[in-house]
Amino acid sequence: MHPCPAPFNLADYVLTAGRATPDKIALAVLGPARAERWSFARLETAVRAMAGGLRGLGLAPGARVLLRLGNDTHFPVAFLGAIAAGLVPVPTAQGLSVAELDSMSPLIAPDAILAAPGVTLPSAPGCKVVTDLAALMAGPADSFALGDPDRPAFIVFTSGSSGRPKPVVHAHRAIWARRMMWDGWYGLRPDDRVLHAGAFNWTFTLGTGLLDPWSIGATALIPAPGTKPEALTLLLKRHDATIFAAVPGVFRKLLKSADPLQLPKLRHALSAGEKLSQLLREQWQDATGCMIHEALGMSECSTFISGSPARPAPAHSLGFPQPGRRIAVLGPNGAAVAKGDVGILAIHRDDPGLMLGYLGADFLPKLPLRGAWFATGDLVSAASSGALLYHGRHDDILTTGGYRIAPLEIEAAFHDAAGLIECAATALPVKADTDVLALAYSGTATPEALAALAAARLARYKQPRLYLPLESLPRSANGKLDRKALIALLKDRS
Repeated sequence: MHPCPAPFNLADYVLTAGRATPDKIALAVLGPARAERWSFARLETAVRAMAGGLRGLGLAPGARVLLRLGNDTHFPVAFLGAIAAGLVPVPTAQGLSVAELDSMSPLIAPDAILAAPGVTLPSAPGCKVVTDLAALMAGPADSFALGDPDRPAFIVFTSGSSGRPKPVVHAHRAIWARRMMWDGWYGLRPDDRVLHAGAFNWTFTLGTGLLDPWSIGATALIPAPGTKPEALTLLLKRHDATIFAAVPGVFRKLLKSADPLQLPKLRHALSAGEKLSQLLREQWQDATGCMIHEALGMSECSTFISGSPARPAPAHSLGFPQPGRRIAVLGPNGAAVAKGDVGILAIHRDDPGLMLGYLGADFLPKLPLRGAWFATGDLVSAASSGALLYHGRHDDILTTGGYRIAPLEIEAAFHDAAGLIECAATALPVKADTDVLALAYSGTATPEALAALAAARLARYKQPRLYLPLESLPRSANGKLDRKALIALLKDRS
């Protein structure tokens, strides 16, 4: 792709396309009775007012602004307003505890905090806390701070699935790199109406549900806070959504709903956040006539492997590297593995969407590399078609009886089990220095039926020894399977 233009400002770029259609709806927040609608003109006015208010606080360029906001329109306005002003916002999930914030806050040392009333804050903020955002935005609007596209634009935290969450620093150019997703994943068009099922403060929603549609001049549709998944079918139909984005669990709930999935305007759906099963993909297509295009990504580079309307992913695969991406599959020695062999997926350091690095103790971003490559921790192999097959996370690998096993390999054996809603494999300690494979699951399937299926499909050392029924599997606020919480839950039961 063409290099990011300079000088550049991420917020200015996101709002540029909408200036051609200022009265077009940029954002609709969909409530049960009515929708809150924002035109592109209103959105830009609010962003520029936020930029002016933040500059009025006397913050220096590059100052870090912690966002402790609810799931409403203040969130994207504050995010873009801070970037417009040349500041560096740090979006965080609304539900974080004080203890979690106290562990994260020293890593970023915020210069200011924007907070909704009643939202948790660090116990000792150590900086100015602004809760009256209306007053902050009451002053004169400001212009966009243009500059080097490689300078920091925003910071997000990793999920912490492999340990303590880490602050990831992204450059202004990160939004330019997302253009590779327009055709490589979304099939995005200016006339699209994109409904994302996630909360504003999740990076999947922020990027796929808001920033990317706005960057091309499309309309973003977001369910109002508290909307139940079962209501999404009606919202998709009532508001003529053409693209629907969600985590796999949301698709699963909609398929089990009593409401028919008659969505005549929907062109296709998008899935990310965790692995989408082939069965779920097929069930959705059978029910709606629309494909789900899956993408693999991470906080450090957003999505970069995907299927798309122009090039659907072959069955059981993730899809292909998006056009313009440079990736490799590396072995333990850092060299590329042979096609078909499993290795760690890596991104070239020159990918414009790759983070500047993790924020270090000196508040300078550091990018850990293996030579020219950033290793993601995802285990993949390449098929002859060039599509990538997913084998789980390097840090999720289970070790029992001297064998190393990917949990996804075990879980895939039960994809069509009668009465099974979902399942997750884990290693469960049963006594000192002894772990056994366990399968936690929800649904009406019996342990005996699941064990028979495992015996027919898995090598003996891959077969779970315990089958543990649960009402539901634990998930994060964003709907992703929380494997750490699952292990803790199963330990408490044992």
